[in-house]
Amino acid sequence: MRVRIALAAAALLAAAVAPLAHAEGVDALSVDGRGTVAADSTVTLSGTYLCIDDSAGPVFVSSTLVQGDRSAGIGGTQAICDGRVHPWVNTSVVKDPAYRAGTARVEATLMQLTTGETGLPTPGFLATRASDVELHES
Repeated sequence: MRVRIALAAAALLAAAVAPLAHAEGVDALSVDGRGTVAADSTVTLSGTYLCIDDSAGPVFVSSTLVQGDRSAGIGGTQAICDGRVHPWVNTSVVKDPAYRAGTARVEATLMQLTTGETGLPTPGFLATRASDVELHES
């Protein structure tokens, strides 16, 4: 019984220290707990991602920032799907409504575009993450 508890505690610790160190074949996404907003209303968000295979179509990290009743898409980064952890940084100028320093929420998505039956790109969602962030003036 003690061995199981120790193994479970070690697994939880490893998960907290390296959130993207997942088993092979699993796509993952994280959001940094700190973002920035500049005087010109430029918002920058970041995190890390891991994706395994982009042979079916390009993969992107998209992010949406929510603060109060405001919500806006903040950029998009094309992902490199090689089974390694990579950083992502998305930046956009959002003037109406402008964001302010303080608490906000980020909804990030690791999305793959594939060609559907109609020949049009169809999004497939590989991983999602919603996280509280603190926006700081930059």
